[in-house]
Amino acid sequence: MKTQGTLSVHTENIFPIIKKFLYSDHEIFLRELVSNAVDASQKLQFLSSKGEFEGETGPLKIAITLDKDAKTLTISDNGIGMSAEEVEQYINQIAFSGAEAFLEKYKDLKDSNQIIGHFGLGFYSAFMVASKVEMVTKSYTGADAVKWTCDGSTSFTMEPSDITERGTSITLFLAEDAQEFLESHRISGILQKYCRYLPIEIEFEEKVINTLKPAWTKAPKTLEDKDYLDFYHELYPYEEDPIFWIHLNVDYPFTLTGILYFPKIKPELDPRKNGIQLYSRQVFITDAVQDIVPEYLLLLRGVLDSPDIPLNVSRSYLQADQNVRKITGHISKKVADKLKEIFREDRKAFEEKWDMLNIFLKYGMLSEDEFYEKVKECTLFKTTEGEYHTLESLQESFGEKHKDKNGTTVWLYTSDPAKQDSYIRSAKSAGFTVLVLDAVIDPHFVGFLERKLEKVSFARVDSGSLRELIPQENEEAAHTLGEAGEKSLKDLFAKTSTEGERSFTVESLGKDDLPVVLVKPEFMRRFKEMNALGGQAAMFPETTKWIINADHPVIIKLSLDVEEKPESMEIAKQACDLALLAQGMLESERMTDFLHRSAALLGK
Repeated sequence: MKTQGTLSVHTENIFPIIKKFLYSDHEIFLRELVSNAVDASQKLQFLSSKGEFEGETGPLKIAITLDKDAKTLTISDNGIGMSAEEVEQYINQIAFSGAEAFLEKYKDLKDSNQIIGHFGLGFYSAFMVASKVEMVTKSYTGADAVKWTCDGSTSFTMEPSDITERGTSITLFLAEDAQEFLESHRISGILQKYCRYLPIEIEFEEKVINTLKPAWTKAPKTLEDKDYLDFYHELYPYEEDPIFWIHLNVDYPFTLTGILYFPKIKPELDPRKNGIQLYSRQVFITDAVQDIVPEYLLLLRGVLDSPDIPLNVSRSYLQADQNVRKITGHISKKVADKLKEIFREDRKAFEEKWDMLNIFLKYGMLSEDEFYEKVKECTLFKTTEGEYHTLESLQESFGEKHKDKNGTTVWLYTSDPAKQDSYIRSAKSAGFTVLVLDAVIDPHFVGFLERKLEKVSFARVDSGSLRELIPQENEEAAHTLGEAGEKSLKDLFAKTSTEGERSFTVESLGKDDLPVVLVKPEFMRRFKEMNALGGQAAMFPETTKWIINADHPVIIKLSLDVEEKPESMEIAKQACDLALLAQGMLESERMTDFLHRSAALLGK
């Protein structure tokens, strides 16, 4: 018998709201309808396991079918189905969730947790793309089948159907502005994005498109390294193997599963985001997870899955609450624990991975004090000799040597071992250890450590700080030039620049150093580098300090005859260009002049 009725709607004009405002992207309709079909299948599995359905479930599957001629898209399942009364209750009353009612009935049973639906609005997402929706359904109880039809208004028709098989079939008559969803590649792309890991077999164009039990849903003890790597490359086909991974499996005080991978990060900061995918019971939600994952962990890759993460009504994005904060804290703790575990159990493996890990670790410490406290014990410093030390072992091994006259430990470092080689050699010949801090984030990081640590500072090896570390009694005896001699040398060297005044000082640097040394004050240079990292232009001009090395044989020879002769000027220019070359600042015409002058001097 055919009946007619009016939908029970508690908000006026509900369909325009659903079509325009409820879902951020119209393609989500397919995710919602497939999720409902998965619900229907899992409910049947559940009832069968409890003995409340004694028939044969058979192979449960969901089929997606396109009919371009009829302009329809159909989603079918052979799950629990509905009776006329259930259609009246769950479909005709908008926002009454069948899954929610089912969960309430079986709330004391642990595995009822797998039912996806919650808000009861997913079915109506179909009207975002359909001018008419037709549903045919038959309940597992054997009740008469029902056909329900609605054109997007508040009117519907419901009548008996002659289907005999259990399950539900929903046919969407696609609207004129939604014809894109008649294209196979479009449907395939949506299914791959949202449904590739749903736990019930999904068939489209005679192919099963999903993996029923992805790696993160399995017990860690059942997986080998190859399984984790295969899953990583399934998610990110063109990426190199990750450094290592963390398998999350929490069931109290919230439910959280997933696998987080540490990708190989290039020496320059590589803040690739949208790398972590968020799922809720294997349904893809979003890859914008900044509300649940700390910013520094957005460098990671992988999957998080939790039914306890609060979502907005369209299940499109997160809503912050206490659970989110707990989950965020737990993820951060697990990452820190994994790093410490590797460091303690296999120090050599940790050192081998350090060049790829260090940007991530430093970024985390800069971002969150708690993370710094958790991982500071496994923060390594690499020396130019290729040795790795913690800050504690550096202090124990070399700390006394590196103290200045105020008792502050000054750690010398290089940001470019190749370009700063001459400065590194000078430091090493004086008995000092030089660290390699060549990541783009390091100017920020060393400043951060200086604020955290008492009486510790960092200075780049070409900053001039080396001279402050050498106690007066250990200095090589300076050549006595006298005030007049020093002034004459300064005047001579000042005339080597055609681009403005150069200010020179005369110091004893040892005969093994260059005749003229160019240094950049640490503070100003670091400030400029940090501005550049933040995308800001330098606020101050480059500042440099020119030092004439009074101990070098060339300078000693010049000081004996400081008259302004062509030969003296050539030597002074050559010495200054060597200093520029050591800083990587000799370019263009200067470099050409230097090369010609060098050739001429060789001839003499």
